[in-house]
Amino acid sequence: MERRRFLAALTSASLAVALDSSLSKPARAQNTARAASNSQASKMKTSGFPSNSTIVLVHAAWADGSCWSNVVLPLERHKLRVMCAPIPMTSLTNDATALSQALERTSGPVVVVGHAYSGAVIATTQEDRVKSLVYVTALAPDEGETVAKVFYHDEASPEQPKMVPDSNGYVWMPDDAFRRALAHKASADQARIAAAVQRPIAVKCIQEPAPKPAWKTKPTWYLVAEEDRMINPKTQHFMAERMGAKIRPHPVDHTPMYANPNVVVDVIMEAAHATLSS
Repeated sequence: MERRRFLAALTSASLAVALDSSLSKPARAQNTARAASNSQASKMKTSGFPSNSTIVLVHAAWADGSCWSNVVLPLERHKLRVMCAPIPMTSLTNDATALSQALERTSGPVVVVGHAYSGAVIATTQEDRVKSLVYVTALAPDEGETVAKVFYHDEASPEQPKMVPDSNGYVWMPDDAFRRALAHKASADQARIAAAVQRPIAVKCIQEPAPKPAWKTKPTWYLVAEEDRMINPKTQHFMAERMGAKIRPHPVDHTPMYANPNVVVDVIMEAAHATLSS
């Protein structure tokens, strides 16, 4: 009896192997593709976004990627990959190249976010995987315009510091400018840190005519900083309306990522939900 049971089990196992081996290559490929599709669907069900969805954050003049430190983790909690793209701020062309190189490190759909000067930079992208642009109190020159032209579109705030290039053609901010104008709602400690880590911007960046901007073809959101002392809120509204952006005004300063990061996260997430899964 035991021998018959053993032979029966052995026969069943042999049949299973034979049947598996008899499956054609197309059938096995179809099963593999179905499994991958199910895995992708599972990921989307968990996060709400396609696999490898990425938020690329681009810093402004007188800053580096650390300016986004209060924004990164809240975005990652939404199951999004986050990258703070470094730009050299040596010319608009060089900064556009740096952004393009950063985008090469992504593989899924992308939302690109620019702050202040980098609004001009993010508009240079021609990458199809970039699904939308988010402007955080950012500059948006049209084709042929310079950053300087839109920056000085309206009258300056009395608190706006004088910006004079050094002998190498770079503009640095006085340390107290962060407390008075760039981040006047941030804590005193945060303003001191921002001043300490600042990186200068070359005059070339604001004098180079912009190429045809991506905001003419891509969905765009604009966070207007109503208490901005660097870029006149009137100028921000002008640029946002010209772009046809979804305008989100808030009573924040020029660098809301410090004192009001949730406001920034909310606008980015609005863009992500509207465009990454489409």
